[in-house]
This record gives sequence, C-alpha cells and structure tokens, in this order.
Amino acid sequence: MSSQNAVVTMRGITIQFPGVKALDSVDFFLRPGEVHALMGENGAGKSTLIKALTGVYGIDSGEITVAGIERTFRSTADAQQAGISTVYQEVNLCQNLSVGENVMLGNEPRRIGGIDWRTLHSQAAGHLAELGLHIDSHSMLSAHSIAVQQLVAISRAMVVDTKVLVLDEPTSSLDRGEVEQLFAVVRRLRDRGVAILFVSHFLDQIYEISDRLTVLRNGRLIGEYAIDELGRGDLVAHMIGRELGELDAISASSARPIDRTGTPVLRATGIGRKGTLNAVDVDVYDGEILGLAGLLGSGRTELARLLTGADRADRGSLEVHGKAVRVTTPRHALDRRIALSSEDRRGEGIVGDLTVAENILLGVQARRGALRRVGRAEQNAIVSEYMTALGVRPADPHALIRNLSGGNQQKVLLARWLATAPELLVLDEPTRGIDVGAKADIQRKVAELAERGLSVVFISSELEEVLRIAQRVAVLRDRSKIGELATQDIDVDDLVAYIAREDAADALAAGSAPRSQENIA
Repeated sequence: MSSQNAVVTMRGITIQFPGVKALDSVDFFLRPGEVHALMGENGAGKSTLIKALTGVYGIDSGEITVAGIERTFRSTADAQQAGISTVYQEVNLCQNLSVGENVMLGNEPRRIGGIDWRTLHSQAAGHLAELGLHIDSHSMLSAHSIAVQQLVAISRAMVVDTKVLVLDEPTSSLDRGEVEQLFAVVRRLRDRGVAILFVSHFLDQIYEISDRLTVLRNGRLIGEYAIDELGRGDLVAHMIGRELGELDAISASSARPIDRTGTPVLRATGIGRKGTLNAVDVDVYDGEILGLAGLLGSGRTELARLLTGADRADRGSLEVHGKAVRVTTPRHALDRRIALSSEDRRGEGIVGDLTVAENILLGVQARRGALRRVGRAEQNAIVSEYMTALGVRPADPHALIRNLSGGNQQKVLLARWLATAPELLVLDEPTRGIDVGAKADIQRKVAELAERGLSVVFISSELEEVLRIAQRVAVLRDRSKIGELATQDIDVDDLVAYIAREDAADALAAGSAPRSQENIA
C-alpha cells in the first residue's frame, strides 16, 4: 500500500477495550477525489476505525495525519475542524426545522439582533444546488423522503471546508432510484476532490461506486485493493475468512421438493387492508420457504404484518391447518404458532436495555402469559440451546444486547422466536444491515429448520438471497400480488424482469404462465 498523495494517513492504529483488541496496528490511507469502501464483517473493526478518524474514540497507539498534519482528536469537533464530516445511516437532523435551517445549522449567518434569515435560505439553496438538489429551503425537512434528507445531511456537511466525507450505510433505507440520486451526488463530490469513505453491506453498490477498498477482519488489516483487482467471491472470502462453498449448500434448499398436495400450514384468501394492501391469496406448506419479492412499497412487509397480526386485516380470511382462525394481534399469532421477526430490528425487535438472555426469553414468556413464569432452570436451558445453535457472539447471556453487533442482535431475535416453537416463522429482512458471514449463518440455519419441517415466509430486498433459500417466490408490485414463481430454474435477471413486466398481472389473469414459471400447484 502507498500513502502517496493521501489526505488521510492512519498508521499502526490500535484501540483496545476491556478484554478485546478492537483494532490491531491497522494502516489506512484515503486519497482526495476517490470513493474508498471499508469492508468487513460486523465486529471486524470498521466502526472503530471510523470512530477513531472522526474523534469519537481516542487511539491507544499509532498516528493520524490529515492533509500532512499529524492530529490528535479528542472530540468530533476536533475532527470537523480538520475537515472530516460524517453522515450516518440514521439521519441526524432536526425534523421540526426547515431544510435551510438544517443545512446551515451551526453556521447560521448573523446580523444585529439575530439570524439573517434571508441570507440563510439563500446560502442553503446555493449549497443544495451545488449537489444538484433543487428544493424549497423553506420547506419542512419532515416533508421530504429519507433519500432527500440524506442529501440535506451531506449538504450540511459540505457547508464547512470538508476534505473527507464519511458515509456510513447511507443507502440501507433507499430504493434503487434514490440510490442513483445519492450516487450522482457522491460522484459530483468525488470529482470536486473530496475524499469519500463509504461503508455498505450491499456488494453491488460497492462495486458500482468505489475506486478502492480496504478489508478488515477481527480488528486486523487484510488488504487494500483497487476495485477491479478483487472479484466478489474473493472479497467475501477475505471478509469472512472462509470460502463460499457453504452458500452452494444453502442454495440446495431451493431445489428441495415440497409436497403441496395436502392442507397448507397457512392459507390466506383475499387478505388485505384498505390503503395498505390489496386482496392477496397465499399458501405456505410444511417445510416450505416462501419468498416474498418486490420493490420497496410493493406490499411485502404489509402482507407479513397482516399474516401475523401486527396489523389488522379488514378483508379476507386465514386458515391454519385448514381451520379458520382470527389473527388480530401478535399474541393471537403466537397462540397459533405463528411468529414474526420485524424488519425494524431496533424499533420493534431488540430491547436494548435488556440482556441477551432476557431478549431471547421475551417470546416464550409472552406466549405463556404473566401467570406462568418460566423457571430459572428452563430459562438457562433455552438460552444456552439457542445461543449455541445460532452461534451468538459474545457467548455471554448477561451482556446487554445493545452492545452486540447487528448480526448477533439478529441471531438473538431469531432465537427468541424459535424458542416459542413456531410452525410458521415470518422473517422480514432478517439479514438487512449485517455482514456477509452473519448472513450466511442465518440463511443456513433457516434452511436447516425448514428441512426439519418449519414453514417460513422470507422477505429480502436482495433477490439473490430470496432465490438461494426459497422454493417458491410470491411477487408483489403496487400493493398487489402479481404472480408466483418456482425458484429452481430462474435467476435474478428472470425475477427482475418479471417484477418489471407491465403485463404480468394481465398474463396471470388470462391464465398464461410467466417466463420460467413451473407448475407449482
């Protein structure tokens, strides 16, 4: 590696926490006018390295040089004064202020008696226009999409003399069009000479936008590469420290035959909710993994929530093992052996102030009710069984779950619902925002459980993941189901083409099978 012309040079960076060395003598270089991806599993050291660069953490040893000047950052303000700005996954802006106020926050132009509002909005509009964003600076930030808010956050970061822009998972909540809008801004900043440190779990995006990448594993530097020097398979192998043969084994799950001649575990007929989801029919059979595919806003999550009582359907009916049932709350669903793992891991999943063990046991206790307490011995047995089976790290049931990586938090949520002994498990984006290794672990465990008879509804924005694990995929678009495909003989291109087909619903209504569809009756 060469630090020639680097705007940021980090040499021998070591950070140690009690019992763990988060970074072990890591070197990192960032050059002006490039997008540099930082890659690694959760726990690899990416966040720690970023926090060292942005002044959140002090370093135990090593040196940081910015624009040729050695720096010691004691706070984020120190890093900002050195020209380093950060835009995080969760937009850190003020929803109750205008766009212009957010752009200029902390840099408001003044005149006698207070803020010069006319100049503030004029300057804000100018900064926004530099990024190709033409919106009313007087409009409330809360009125705009997450994608626009991300761009406002970037504009705010560029108000000062920013040499380095850190983008930490900026695309996790964006659809494809919004990602393109963001990437257009990123390229514009790169061409202006800004050094951009980009973190994402989406490999397609890494290869689309990055010029170079650095790989970390277990707090150590694995290597630095030009983007065209390292293929995706090699990148993943470097990140997880093992080859990808196990993904081939997971892929065999989609070829496993499913008996659909009997009564399904779950049958939904015409289920829907006004303004949320049009009437949908769907069946799930014993041991089957049914994928739900479609663009953001297609109705995938809405269907999952109606099937599990998280939202109440106002039309249609449900049958479990051929018997009509009402599922109007998640508790009703649990009583019928149906469990939902929500896409909102932080808001509707983990309870951050509780331990790993307490989070695992929440589902079991909810199903039994307040009067039938789970005994201490049974608690220990349940927690030990599922932490071991899912490989939760650290293997400490008394650790606060908020201190775990995203992948391990997701494993704890999976453990929670498996402990309730469900017959149908609905997983909404179970691998979003987690590293490749944890994704493989979760996919493998879901495939194993299905082989033992568990029925699964699996939702993912990554179509390759859906095709790898599911035997059948229901395709949704514009809040309607437009068809079903057997996954064994189709690829991602087939599925994308079908999602995009304007005539898919008409073809289905006319009784003609879409391209690559098998007989799945």
